[in-house]
Amino acid sequence: MTSEATPTYELPSPEETFVEIECCSRTKTGETACGDDFRSVRIADEGRHIAVLSDGLGSGIKASLLSNMTTTMALEFVRRNMEIVQSAEIIMDTLPVCEYRKISYATFTVFDLLPGGLTRVVEMDNPPFIHLRNGHDLKWPADILFSERWPDRKLAISKFRMVQGDRLIAFSDGVTQAGLGSDACKFGWRREGALAYIQKLVDADPLISARELSERVVAEACTKNPQHRCIDDVSCLVVYLRKPRRLRLLTGPPFNQEDDREFAETVLNFDGHTIICGGTTANLVARELGRSISTDLKLIKFCGGLPPPSKLPGVDLVTEGILTLTECVRRLESGEYRDAPLPVSNIITFLLESDVIEFIVGTKVNEAHQDPRLPVDLEIRRNIIKKMSGILEEKYRKKVIIQYF
Repeated sequence: MTSEATPTYELPSPEETFVEIECCSRTKTGETACGDDFRSVRIADEGRHIAVLSDGLGSGIKASLLSNMTTTMALEFVRRNMEIVQSAEIIMDTLPVCEYRKISYATFTVFDLLPGGLTRVVEMDNPPFIHLRNGHDLKWPADILFSERWPDRKLAISKFRMVQGDRLIAFSDGVTQAGLGSDACKFGWRREGALAYIQKLVDADPLISARELSERVVAEACTKNPQHRCIDDVSCLVVYLRKPRRLRLLTGPPFNQEDDREFAETVLNFDGHTIICGGTTANLVARELGRSISTDLKLIKFCGGLPPPSKLPGVDLVTEGILTLTECVRRLESGEYRDAPLPVSNIITFLLESDVIEFIVGTKVNEAHQDPRLPVDLEIRRNIIKKMSGILEEKYRKKVIIQYF
Protein backbone atom coordinates (compact mmCIF):
# COMPACT_ATOMS: atom_id res chain seq x y z
CA MET A 1 0.00 0.00 0.00
CA THR A 2 1.27 3.43 -0.91
CA SER A 3 0.96 6.06 1.81
CA GLU A 4 1.12 9.82 2.14
CA ALA A 5 3.09 11.88 4.62
CA THR A 6 1.16 14.07 7.05
CA PRO A 7 1.26 17.71 5.85
CA THR A 8 2.96 20.37 7.92
CA TYR A 9 0.59 23.12 9.03
CA GLU A 10 1.62 26.75 8.97
CA LEU A 11 0.87 29.60 11.31
CA PRO A 12 -2.16 31.76 10.41
CA SER A 13 -1.54 34.36 7.73
CA PRO A 14 -1.68 38.00 8.85
CA GLU A 15 -3.72 38.81 5.76
CA GLU A 16 -7.42 38.65 6.59
CA THR A 17 -9.18 36.39 4.12
CA PHE A 18 -12.64 34.94 4.49
CA VAL A 19 -13.23 31.38 3.25
CA GLU A 20 -16.75 31.14 1.85
CA ILE A 21 -17.95 27.55 1.42
CA GLU A 22 -21.32 26.78 -0.17
CA CYS A 23 -22.89 23.77 -1.83
CA CYS A 24 -26.10 23.55 -3.85
CA SER A 25 -27.81 20.20 -4.48
CA ARG A 26 -30.90 19.03 -6.32
CA THR A 27 -32.46 15.62 -5.86
CA LYS A 28 -33.06 13.29 -8.80
CA THR A 29 -36.58 13.74 -10.14
CA GLY A 30 -38.93 11.25 -8.49
CA GLU A 31 -36.72 10.54 -5.47
CA THR A 32 -37.38 11.73 -1.93
CA ALA A 33 -33.75 11.80 -0.75
CA CYS A 34 -30.65 13.24 -2.39
CA GLY A 35 -27.90 10.72 -3.13
CA ASP A 36 -25.24 13.45 -2.84
CA ASP A 37 -24.10 14.83 0.52
CA PHE A 38 -21.99 17.80 1.62
CA ARG A 39 -20.40 18.64 4.95
CA SER A 40 -17.92 21.26 6.08
CA VAL A 41 -16.25 22.44 9.24
CA ARG A 42 -14.21 25.46 10.32
CA ILE A 43 -11.59 24.65 12.96
CA ALA A 44 -11.10 28.09 14.46
CA ASP A 45 -8.07 27.34 16.66
CA GLU A 46 -6.21 25.92 13.64
CA GLY A 47 -7.43 28.47 11.11
CA ARG A 48 -8.46 25.50 9.00
CA HIS A 49 -11.46 24.73 6.77
CA ILE A 50 -12.52 21.30 5.50
CA ALA A 51 -15.30 20.60 2.97
CA VAL A 52 -16.42 17.21 1.63
CA LEU A 53 -18.76 16.36 -1.27
CA SER A 54 -19.80 12.73 -1.81
CA ASP A 55 -21.93 10.99 -4.43
CA GLY A 56 -23.47 7.70 -3.31
CA LEU A 57 -23.98 4.78 -5.69
CA GLY A 58 -27.31 5.06 -7.50
CA SER A 59 -29.97 7.37 -6.14
CA GLY A 60 -32.58 7.66 -3.43
CA ILE A 61 -32.39 6.50 0.19
CA LYS A 62 -29.57 3.97 -0.34
CA ALA A 63 -27.39 6.47 -2.17
CA SER A 64 -28.15 9.06 0.51
CA LEU A 65 -27.02 6.64 3.21
CA LEU A 66 -23.77 5.90 1.37
CA SER A 67 -22.91 9.56 0.76
CA ASN A 68 -23.86 10.61 4.31
CA MET A 69 -21.64 7.95 5.83
CA THR A 70 -18.81 8.91 3.49
CA THR A 71 -18.88 12.65 4.22
CA THR A 72 -19.18 12.04 7.97
CA MET A 73 -16.21 9.69 8.11
CA ALA A 74 -14.05 11.58 5.61
CA LEU A 75 -14.53 14.86 7.45
CA GLU A 76 -13.54 13.32 10.77
CA PHE A 77 -10.54 11.41 9.38
CA VAL A 78 -9.16 14.48 7.61
CA ARG A 79 -9.78 16.60 10.68
CA ARG A 80 -7.70 14.16 12.74
CA ASN A 81 -4.96 14.03 10.08
CA MET A 82 -5.28 10.28 9.61
CA GLU A 83 -3.30 8.61 6.83
CA ILE A 84 -5.42 9.08 3.71
CA VAL A 85 -5.29 5.59 2.18
CA GLN A 86 -6.12 3.97 5.51
CA SER A 87 -9.01 6.43 5.89
CA ALA A 88 -10.37 5.58 2.45
CA GLU A 89 -10.12 1.86 3.20
CA ILE A 90 -12.07 2.27 6.42
CA ILE A 91 -14.78 4.17 4.52
CA MET A 92 -15.03 1.50 1.83
CA ASP A 93 -14.99 -1.32 4.38
CA THR A 94 -17.78 0.35 6.38
CA LEU A 95 -20.23 1.21 3.60
CA PRO A 96 -23.10 -1.25 3.28
CA VAL A 97 -23.05 -3.49 0.21
CA CYS A 98 -25.66 -2.85 -2.48
CA GLU A 99 -28.13 -5.76 -2.56
CA TYR A 100 -28.23 -5.83 -6.36
CA ARG A 101 -24.81 -4.63 -7.50
CA LYS A 102 -22.94 -6.39 -4.67
CA ILE A 103 -20.61 -3.42 -4.13
CA SER A 104 -20.30 -0.63 -1.59
CA TYR A 105 -19.40 2.57 -3.29
CA ALA A 106 -19.41 6.35 -2.92
CA THR A 107 -17.18 8.91 -4.62
CA PHE A 108 -15.84 11.94 -2.78
CA THR A 109 -13.86 15.16 -3.02
CA VAL A 110 -12.20 16.71 0.03
CA PHE A 111 -10.97 20.31 0.18
CA ASP A 112 -8.59 20.84 3.13
CA LEU A 113 -7.59 24.50 3.48
CA LEU A 114 -4.83 25.41 5.91
CA PRO A 115 -3.55 28.78 7.16
CA GLY A 116 -1.46 30.73 4.69
CA GLY A 117 -3.36 29.34 1.70
CA LEU A 118 -1.78 25.86 1.74
CA THR A 119 -4.43 23.54 0.29
CA ARG A 120 -4.81 19.80 -0.13
CA VAL A 121 -7.43 18.19 -2.38
CA VAL A 122 -8.26 14.49 -2.09
CA GLU A 123 -10.40 12.95 -4.85
CA MET A 124 -11.84 9.54 -5.42
CA ASP A 125 -13.76 9.15 -8.69
CA ASN A 126 -15.64 12.46 -8.63
CA PRO A 127 -15.18 14.67 -11.72
CA PRO A 128 -11.83 16.50 -11.44
CA PHE A 129 -12.03 19.71 -9.40
CA ILE A 130 -11.51 23.20 -10.81
CA HIS A 131 -9.08 25.73 -9.35
CA LEU A 132 -10.02 29.10 -10.81
CA ARG A 133 -7.71 32.10 -10.55
CA ASN A 134 -8.27 35.26 -12.59
CA GLY A 135 -10.55 33.28 -14.87
CA HIS A 136 -7.96 30.55 -15.58
CA ASP A 137 -8.30 26.86 -14.75
CA LEU A 138 -5.07 26.04 -12.94
CA LYS A 139 -3.71 22.52 -13.33
CA TRP A 140 -1.76 20.83 -10.53
CA PRO A 141 0.12 17.53 -10.51
CA ALA A 142 -1.51 14.86 -8.38
CA ASP A 143 -0.06 11.93 -6.48
CA ILE A 144 -2.03 8.77 -7.29
CA LEU A 145 -2.41 6.38 -4.38
CA PHE A 146 -3.81 2.85 -4.43
CA SER A 147 -5.17 0.46 -1.83
CA GLU A 148 -4.05 -3.17 -1.87
CA ARG A 149 -7.47 -4.29 -0.62
CA TRP A 150 -9.39 -2.16 -3.13
CA PRO A 151 -7.17 -2.19 -6.25
CA ASP A 152 -9.93 -0.78 -8.48
CA ARG A 153 -10.09 2.42 -6.45
CA LYS A 154 -7.54 5.18 -6.64
CA LEU A 155 -7.00 8.41 -4.76
CA ALA A 156 -5.66 11.60 -6.32
CA ILE A 157 -3.98 14.05 -3.92
CA SER A 158 -3.09 17.55 -5.07
CA LYS A 159 -1.27 20.19 -3.03
CA PHE A 160 -0.93 23.86 -3.88
CA ARG A 161 -1.25 27.34 -2.40
CA MET A 162 -4.37 29.47 -2.82
CA VAL A 163 -4.50 33.27 -2.76
CA GLN A 164 -7.28 35.74 -2.13
CA GLY A 165 -9.69 35.72 -5.09
CA ASP A 166 -9.22 32.01 -5.86
CA ARG A 167 -12.12 29.58 -6.18
CA LEU A 168 -12.27 25.80 -5.87
CA ILE A 169 -15.21 24.03 -7.53
CA ALA A 170 -16.20 20.38 -7.25
CA PHE A 171 -19.32 18.65 -8.52
CA SER A 172 -21.00 15.28 -8.68
CA ASP A 173 -21.38 13.56 -12.05
CA GLY A 174 -24.94 14.85 -12.17
CA VAL A 175 -23.31 18.05 -13.46
CA THR A 176 -20.82 16.60 -15.93
CA GLN A 177 -23.28 13.99 -17.29
CA ALA A 178 -26.17 16.42 -17.61
CA GLY A 179 -27.83 16.12 -21.01
CA LEU A 180 -26.10 12.81 -21.75
CA GLY A 181 -27.49 11.33 -24.97
CA SER A 182 -29.34 14.47 -26.03
CA ASP A 183 -28.76 16.16 -29.38
CA ALA A 184 -27.23 19.23 -27.72
CA CYS A 185 -25.02 17.30 -25.25
CA LYS A 186 -24.55 13.85 -26.71
CA PHE A 187 -21.65 13.09 -24.38
CA GLY A 188 -22.98 15.16 -21.50
CA TRP A 189 -22.14 18.70 -20.37
CA ARG A 190 -18.75 17.39 -19.17
CA ARG A 191 -16.19 19.25 -17.12
CA GLU A 192 -15.28 21.47 -20.07
CA GLY A 193 -18.83 22.71 -20.48
CA ALA A 194 -19.23 23.42 -16.77
CA LEU A 195 -15.85 25.20 -16.71
CA ALA A 196 -16.75 27.44 -19.66
CA TYR A 197 -20.04 28.38 -17.98
CA ILE A 198 -18.30 29.13 -14.66
CA GLN A 199 -15.70 31.28 -16.42
CA LYS A 200 -18.49 33.18 -18.15
CA LEU A 201 -20.25 33.86 -14.84
CA VAL A 202 -17.08 34.98 -13.08
CA ASP A 203 -16.10 37.18 -16.01
CA ALA A 204 -19.50 38.92 -15.86
CA ASP A 205 -19.36 39.24 -12.04
CA PRO A 206 -15.84 38.82 -10.61
CA LEU A 207 -17.24 39.03 -7.05
CA ILE A 208 -20.00 36.46 -7.52
CA SER A 209 -20.50 34.64 -4.22
CA ALA A 210 -19.92 30.94 -3.69
CA ARG A 211 -23.62 30.54 -2.90
CA GLU A 212 -24.81 32.14 -6.14
CA LEU A 213 -22.18 30.40 -8.27
CA SER A 214 -23.06 26.95 -6.94
CA GLU A 215 -26.80 27.57 -7.41
CA ARG A 216 -26.37 28.77 -10.98
CA VAL A 217 -24.13 25.85 -12.00
CA VAL A 218 -26.69 23.36 -10.69
CA ALA A 219 -29.56 25.22 -12.37
CA GLU A 220 -27.69 25.35 -15.68
CA ALA A 221 -26.86 21.64 -15.51
CA CYS A 222 -30.56 20.84 -15.12
CA THR A 223 -31.40 22.85 -18.26
CA LYS A 224 -29.32 20.38 -20.29
CA ASN A 225 -31.76 17.56 -19.52
CA PRO A 226 -35.12 16.95 -21.27
CA GLN A 227 -37.90 19.00 -19.60
CA HIS A 228 -35.15 20.36 -17.33
CA ARG A 229 -35.55 17.26 -15.13
CA CYS A 230 -32.85 16.00 -12.79
CA ILE A 231 -31.85 12.67 -14.32
CA ASP A 232 -29.41 12.25 -11.45
CA ASP A 233 -28.64 13.98 -8.17
CA VAL A 234 -26.88 17.24 -9.03
CA SER A 235 -24.44 19.02 -6.69
CA CYS A 236 -21.88 21.79 -6.94
CA LEU A 237 -19.49 22.77 -4.14
CA VAL A 238 -17.72 26.14 -4.30
CA VAL A 239 -14.96 27.50 -2.05
CA TYR A 240 -14.16 31.20 -2.51
CA LEU A 241 -11.32 33.08 -0.78
CA ARG A 242 -12.08 36.78 -0.56
CA LYS A 243 -11.95 39.93 1.48
CA PRO A 244 -14.63 39.58 4.16
CA ARG A 245 -18.01 41.20 3.55
CA ARG A 246 -18.96 42.79 6.86
CA LEU A 247 -22.29 43.54 8.49
CA ARG A 248 -22.91 45.35 11.77
CA LEU A 249 -26.32 45.02 13.45
CA LEU A 250 -27.29 47.22 16.39
CA THR A 251 -30.20 46.33 18.67
CA GLY A 252 -31.24 47.69 22.04
CA PRO A 253 -30.05 50.82 23.87
CA PRO A 254 -26.92 50.67 26.06
CA PHE A 255 -27.22 49.80 29.73
CA ASN A 256 -25.70 53.15 30.72
CA GLN A 257 -27.16 56.27 29.13
CA GLU A 258 -23.74 57.96 29.11
CA ASP A 259 -22.68 55.39 26.51
CA ASP A 260 -25.36 56.44 24.02
CA ARG A 261 -23.02 58.58 21.93
CA GLU A 262 -20.31 55.91 21.67
CA PHE A 263 -22.99 53.32 20.82
CA ALA A 264 -24.47 55.49 18.05
CA GLU A 265 -21.07 56.19 16.52
CA THR A 266 -20.52 52.48 15.84
CA VAL A 267 -22.46 52.99 12.57
CA LEU A 268 -19.96 55.63 11.42
CA ASN A 269 -16.96 54.85 9.20
CA PHE A 270 -17.74 51.13 9.20
CA ASP A 271 -16.36 49.12 6.29
CA GLY A 272 -19.56 47.26 5.55
CA HIS A 273 -23.36 47.35 5.83
CA THR A 274 -25.24 48.45 8.95
CA ILE A 275 -28.67 47.49 10.31
CA ILE A 276 -30.59 48.82 13.30
CA CYS A 277 -33.30 46.63 14.85
CA GLY A 278 -35.59 48.36 17.30
CA GLY A 279 -37.45 51.66 17.37
CA THR A 280 -35.83 52.81 20.60
CA THR A 281 -32.38 51.98 19.23
CA ALA A 282 -33.06 53.78 15.95
CA ASN A 283 -34.34 56.89 17.74
CA LEU A 284 -31.25 56.89 19.96
CA VAL A 285 -28.88 56.73 16.98
CA ALA A 286 -30.85 59.38 15.08
CA ARG A 287 -30.79 61.70 18.10
CA GLU A 288 -27.08 61.28 18.81
CA LEU A 289 -26.06 61.73 15.16
CA GLY A 290 -28.54 64.52 14.41
CA ARG A 291 -30.39 62.63 11.68
CA SER A 292 -34.03 61.90 10.90
CA ILE A 293 -35.91 58.63 10.46
CA SER A 294 -38.49 58.24 7.68
CA THR A 295 -40.97 55.40 7.08
CA ASP A 296 -42.95 54.54 3.95
CA LEU A 297 -46.30 53.30 5.30
CA LYS A 298 -47.19 51.90 1.87
CA LEU A 299 -44.84 49.01 2.66
CA ILE A 300 -47.12 47.74 5.45
CA LYS A 301 -48.94 45.39 3.08
CA PHE A 302 -45.67 43.49 2.46
CA CYS A 303 -44.72 43.14 6.12
CA GLY A 304 -46.94 40.30 7.34
CA GLY A 305 -48.16 42.16 10.41
CA LEU A 306 -44.71 43.48 11.36
CA PRO A 307 -43.88 47.20 11.37
CA PRO A 308 -42.46 48.33 8.00
CA PRO A 309 -38.75 49.04 7.57
CA SER A 310 -37.55 52.64 7.89
CA LYS A 311 -34.73 54.76 6.54
CA LEU A 312 -31.98 56.56 8.43
CA PRO A 313 -29.13 58.33 6.56
CA GLY A 314 -25.89 56.37 6.89
CA VAL A 315 -27.69 53.13 7.83
CA ASP A 316 -28.66 50.46 5.29
CA LEU A 317 -31.77 49.17 7.06
CA VAL A 318 -33.91 50.05 10.09
CA THR A 319 -36.55 47.64 11.42
CA GLU A 320 -38.58 46.87 14.53
CA GLY A 321 -36.67 44.86 17.12
CA ILE A 322 -37.75 41.80 19.11
CA LEU A 323 -40.65 40.57 16.96
CA THR A 324 -38.70 40.95 13.70
CA LEU A 325 -35.54 39.33 15.07
CA THR A 326 -37.55 36.45 16.52
CA GLU A 327 -39.09 35.79 13.11
CA CYS A 328 -35.61 36.02 11.51
CA VAL A 329 -34.36 33.31 13.88
CA ARG A 330 -37.31 31.07 13.06
CA ARG A 331 -36.83 31.48 9.32
CA LEU A 332 -33.06 30.98 9.44
CA GLU A 333 -33.44 27.87 11.57
CA SER A 334 -35.99 26.30 9.22
CA GLY A 335 -34.33 27.53 6.03
CA GLU A 336 -37.72 28.76 4.78
CA TYR A 337 -37.01 32.43 4.28
CA ARG A 338 -37.73 33.10 0.61
CA ASP A 339 -41.34 34.19 1.27
CA ALA A 340 -40.59 35.99 4.56
CA PRO A 341 -42.22 39.35 5.42
CA LEU A 342 -40.34 42.32 3.95
CA PRO A 343 -38.36 43.45 7.05
CA VAL A 344 -37.39 39.85 7.84
CA SER A 345 -36.45 39.16 4.21
CA ASN A 346 -34.32 42.32 4.13
CA ILE A 347 -32.39 41.37 7.27
CA ILE A 348 -31.83 37.78 6.15
CA THR A 349 -30.58 38.94 2.74
CA PHE A 350 -27.96 41.13 4.42
CA LEU A 351 -26.99 38.30 6.79
CA LEU A 352 -26.57 35.70 4.05
CA GLU A 353 -24.59 38.04 1.82
CA SER A 354 -22.16 38.88 4.64
CA ASP A 355 -19.18 36.90 5.88
CA VAL A 356 -18.39 38.57 9.21
CA ILE A 357 -21.41 39.67 11.25
CA GLU A 358 -21.02 41.92 14.28
CA PHE A 359 -23.90 42.25 16.73
CA ILE A 360 -23.78 45.37 18.91
CA VAL A 361 -26.28 44.53 21.66
CA GLY A 362 -27.57 47.07 24.17
CA THR A 363 -28.44 45.49 27.51
CA LYS A 364 -30.93 47.97 28.88
CA VAL A 365 -34.20 46.18 29.68
CA ASN A 366 -37.16 47.31 27.61
CA GLU A 367 -40.10 47.31 30.00
CA ALA A 368 -42.52 46.72 27.12
CA HIS A 369 -41.21 43.17 26.79
CA GLN A 370 -41.89 42.24 30.43
CA ASP A 371 -45.65 42.14 29.81
CA PRO A 372 -46.83 38.64 30.89
CA ARG A 373 -49.47 38.70 28.16
CA LEU A 374 -46.77 38.49 25.48
CA PRO A 375 -46.03 34.99 24.02
CA VAL A 376 -43.98 32.78 26.36
CA ASP A 377 -41.44 32.06 23.58
CA LEU A 378 -40.70 35.75 23.05
CA GLU A 379 -37.13 35.73 24.30
CA ILE A 380 -35.32 38.78 25.52
CA ARG A 381 -33.01 40.49 23.10
CA ARG A 382 -29.67 39.03 24.04
CA ASN A 383 -30.95 35.45 24.02
CA ILE A 384 -32.39 35.97 20.55
CA ILE A 385 -29.03 37.25 19.34
CA LYS A 386 -27.22 34.29 20.93
CA LYS A 387 -29.55 31.87 19.19
CA MET A 388 -29.24 33.68 15.86
CA SER A 389 -25.45 33.69 16.20
CA GLY A 390 -25.35 29.94 16.74
CA ILE A 391 -27.52 29.32 13.68
CA LEU A 392 -25.43 31.63 11.51
CA GLU A 393 -22.18 29.95 12.59
CA GLU A 394 -23.33 26.33 12.45
CA LYS A 395 -25.79 26.31 9.55
CA TYR A 396 -24.59 29.20 7.39
CA ARG A 397 -20.86 29.14 8.21
CA LYS A 398 -20.64 32.80 9.15
CA LYS A 399 -18.10 34.36 11.49
CA VAL A 400 -20.03 36.09 14.28
CA ILE A 401 -18.85 38.64 16.85
CA ILE A 402 -21.06 39.88 19.71
CA GLN A 403 -20.34 43.06 21.66
CA TYR A 404 -22.51 44.12 24.59
CA PHE A 405 -23.13 47.73 25.65
